[in-house]
Amino acid sequence: MSSPAVPEVPREAPPSTPEESFHPNPDVEQTAVTVLASLSVAHMLNDIIQSLIPATYPLLRDSLKLSYGDIGLITFAFQLTASLLQPVVGLYTDRKPKPYSLAIGMSMTLIGLLLFSQSQTLATLMASAALIGTGSSIFHPEASRMAHMAAGGRHGFAQSLFQVGGNFGTSLGPLLAAAIIFPYGQGSIAWFALIALLGIAVLTKVGAWYTAKLASCVAKGNTSKPQRHAYLNRRQVGGAIGVLVALVLSKYIYLVCFTSYYALYMESKFDISKQQSQLCSFAFLFAVAVGTFAGGPLGDRFGRKVVIWFSILGVAPFALALPHASLVGTIVLTVFIGMILASAFSAILVFAQELLPGRVGTVAGLFFGFAFGISAIAAAVLGEWADRTSLEHVFHGCAYLPLMGIIAAFLPKLERPAT
Repeated sequence: MSSPAVPEVPREAPPSTPEESFHPNPDVEQTAVTVLASLSVAHMLNDIIQSLIPATYPLLRDSLKLSYGDIGLITFAFQLTASLLQPVVGLYTDRKPKPYSLAIGMSMTLIGLLLFSQSQTLATLMASAALIGTGSSIFHPEASRMAHMAAGGRHGFAQSLFQVGGNFGTSLGPLLAAAIIFPYGQGSIAWFALIALLGIAVLTKVGAWYTAKLASCVAKGNTSKPQRHAYLNRRQVGGAIGVLVALVLSKYIYLVCFTSYYALYMESKFDISKQQSQLCSFAFLFAVAVGTFAGGPLGDRFGRKVVIWFSILGVAPFALALPHASLVGTIVLTVFIGMILASAFSAILVFAQELLPGRVGTVAGLFFGFAFGISAIAAAVLGEWADRTSLEHVFHGCAYLPLMGIIAAFLPKLERPAT
């Protein structure tokens, strides 16, 4: 089906925002790249800590006698706080930017991590996971806005560089769990507080750059904010946002199968050790990092609609084959699934930010928050489903979700009309 028609006569171009008015000269461009790299590193450190939660599930299941449903509730507590708070944080910081809020959020993550390392009941595990989720909710919207400001016009590349740090950090979680936490026990999680302290230091320096950049934008008088894309009407923008939300829904429900239950699935189906299952998780999550980095630049070059379409629908053949594969075949298929599926989010996020220019933090908070919220609900539901049936049944049923990618056909084209 064809995309909604785009008016042939362009409207008046929207006023510039602080993020869009910044056109770096060669000297400043180097600073912007440094800031993007710093944000990517901070995202990596933040997500290493987050990834330790699901990476420890096999250990906690045995030591604390947790069910799949209990594991789903821990993920639910972490994801729910991030889901509810991120849109609020994004909306607030669009109006009143808080450059040092990232360091504050990382401090909350640090406290949650230390509590998680000592928790011995389901309730305290959920509470500490919720505190880590709160730190994440503060980090993502404002960090995404900083990446947008430092992009120099290459918003797909900037968002991918920012995202790939987080995905690479997530991929390290299973390796670190296998090397440190499984041999030395739950208490060894506290050592990862050093990572949080490093993150606080990096984010404090980024906050200083952000403060100076905001002061520069205010001095130039660039403070106006358009409400939507200049070449689409309100109905087209609303419809496109609805399609993007539906695609995020399908992507993250399927992704939760891997982030929360893949290691347990591999142990159950193929009778491998905990360490071996964590290596399988690393292979999947590293593939996610590779796909994330590719998605943004490809969207800049070929158009975000093409990338979104391919990255959701393109997963379907591999997903449908996965429940029937051997051990080696499962690992190979999940690598392809991770690379293809991960290329979507950066393209989806930048597409939404282009639909609603000037609302970078709000859009980032909305989509990060929705992704976390869907993951929270899905983790709990899939855990109960697995308790009632089996993890193999869950993976088989969720394999049909990528077929929803076909609705990307309803997304409009955002290219400016030819003049």
